[in-house]
Amino acid sequence: MAVRKHYFTSESVGEGHPDKVCDQISDGVLDKILKDDPTPEHARVACETYVTMGLLIVGGEVTTNAYVDIQKLGREIIEGIGYTHPKYGFDFHTCAIVNTINRQSPDIAQGVNVGGAGDQGLMFGYACNETKEYMPLPITLAHKLVKRMADVRRSQTLKYLGPDCKSQGTVQYENGKPKRVDTVVLACQHTDEILDKTGKHITNKARSEFIDVVAKPVLKELIDKETKYYVNQTGKFLVGGPQSDTGMTGRKIIVDTYGGSVPHGGGAFSGKDPTKVDRSAAYMCRYIAKNMVAAGLADRFMIQLSYVIGHADPLSIYVDTYGTAELSDDNLVRLVRENFKLTPRGIIESLELLKPIYRKTACYGHFGRTDEGFAWEKTDKATALKKQAK
Repeated sequence: MAVRKHYFTSESVGEGHPDKVCDQISDGVLDKILKDDPTPEHARVACETYVTMGLLIVGGEVTTNAYVDIQKLGREIIEGIGYTHPKYGFDFHTCAIVNTINRQSPDIAQGVNVGGAGDQGLMFGYACNETKEYMPLPITLAHKLVKRMADVRRSQTLKYLGPDCKSQGTVQYENGKPKRVDTVVLACQHTDEILDKTGKHITNKARSEFIDVVAKPVLKELIDKETKYYVNQTGKFLVGGPQSDTGMTGRKIIVDTYGGSVPHGGGAFSGKDPTKVDRSAAYMCRYIAKNMVAAGLADRFMIQLSYVIGHADPLSIYVDTYGTAELSDDNLVRLVRENFKLTPRGIIESLELLKPIYRKTACYGHFGRTDEGFAWEKTDKATALKKQAK
């Protein structure tokens, strides 16, 4: 039988990417409120951030008994990301910060405070068995590449790196299984010390360092002599971060989820408290999907939930196992209903979503993480699901 090949690509962006700067600040505000509000279950947060050269604007709708010093918090996060010097085009010392936060509409509150969903919408979750994280390999590798860039920048292994970066990985599949990495894209902000004599391109030495120090330790045996590398393909990447591009909260929703491997409901995560099902129900969908695959009930599992504002229970549950499950979809939906709490309050309780855990979700993906606090990554339901499926 002929080998069936296909190629799939996912991207990720680093902590200093303008959109990710905004995600981290929005989630930083949320964490501060959940930490300091004496009744965090009553706090309502929908925080949006915008950044451009020399300017950060924080807005949205917030109801809380906590006080957040937006100026102080914003500068601390920008400093932590690495924008600590004018050479990067954005500096935590000098950027202007504007606070335009208002209170949440009472029309929304009257439906949410009694346990209803904070908005209408549809959410997807996914898991597969092609990586130990139960995630698609392309997005897993893309996240690890930008994380590696941040690590070698902070350790001064590559002293010339700036905070802004992007990655992309193309994986070759054979008969539906990942085989090798075909193409690697690295875009790394840097200072001018690694430019060649023309001033238009980084040196060959620097390009080799990106490949040897960043890519190869991550990709290891998945690369071969045919793997192609595109490093700062325009020649140089001096101007980056908010100096080069505006950023906004919630513009990297595919980076945040499954790298395009499955559909997306369209709702962003960062800056939203867990009554917003855009976030919390997407986390529950991941929890369900991962436990289903960990239980051996499918090699690939996708689930969709839908909600309407002010109503607690999901309007619909849809699953797809891509022909990899022995149980019918109806039986799988039954297992979902019997084993998982799907109301906003049930989700918040099950996944411990009133803790200040959110800023660290804002980079390197919300799923497939092994960090403490990512309760939706637990597989504690897998054994029970496996027994019930017999």
